[in-house]
Amino acid sequence: MTGKHVTSDADGGTVASHADGRAAGYRATHTLPLRTELKRQFKRRRTRLALGFLALLPVILAVAFAIGGSDSGSGAVDLIELGTRGGVNFTVFCLFMSVGFLLIVVVALFFGDSVASEASWSSLRYLLAIPVPRSRLLQQKAIVSAALSALAILILFGVALTLGTALYGTGPLVTPFGDSLGYGEAVGRLLAALAFIAVNLTWVAGLALLLSVLTDAPLGAVGGTVMVSILVQILDQITALGHWRDYLPGHFSFAWTRLLAPTVDWHDIVVGSFSALAYAAAFGLLAWQRFAVKDITS
Repeated sequence: MTGKHVTSDADGGTVASHADGRAAGYRATHTLPLRTELKRQFKRRRTRLALGFLALLPVILAVAFAIGGSDSGSGAVDLIELGTRGGVNFTVFCLFMSVGFLLIVVVALFFGDSVASEASWSSLRYLLAIPVPRSRLLQQKAIVSAALSALAILILFGVALTLGTALYGTGPLVTPFGDSLGYGEAVGRLLAALAFIAVNLTWVAGLALLLSVLTDAPLGAVGGTVMVSILVQILDQITALGHWRDYLPGHFSFAWTRLLAPTVDWHDIVVGSFSALAYAAAFGLLAWQRFAVKDITS
């Protein structure tokens, strides 16, 4: 017993199928391959613009430094002045300027646009009719969005470090507190900081994915995620909330700077990672549950 049946198609030919109606050779795990989805996303203008802007940002900052120079008349050493004291310092400055908003926007763009864009193009129902199982479609979209987000962070880091090293040399990493790390060790610490930054942004990814399955408007999903992140940052500045701020997603977003100290304080890094992953898991589960029962009309 093979469990296969032979049926006639519209042209009078024969088509082999399984007893449950599946076409012969159909495998749910072979639908919407990652390579195909990656190619689709790389061809989109928003992907190229987002990655291109992150590559251009260090150049813009370097030009601003060259034009504006440094003002140390106050005798104080600030973050901007430190940014020109070596390639790793310039990289730290670029990351510091990007973590609070720019990288959030980029992650929200890739994840928030993932499902909602298909709905806005009226192509979502055709993907599901192939058929691509809903759970697999959401999984593949999330994996590709995560890959693009990681690539964006690596592009920012790579361009900043390369350009900063070429312009300002291989001096040690110097903090405003007078601590310093050698160039090689500092690069290793920055790579660890990148890993934490990526983990800390998972809550943004989960929220954007949830909003992406709740709406057919990509701008609504992306904008909603960014607005929530801004609200969270505003609440985080209200010291009257006390220890309740520790439960806000993104409260530990700058804990990556702990990795740049001679002696690393792991508390905020560990707690921040757990917090971000917990929020991401909750948002991701809600997205999966909602998408599994959603009435797809577009």
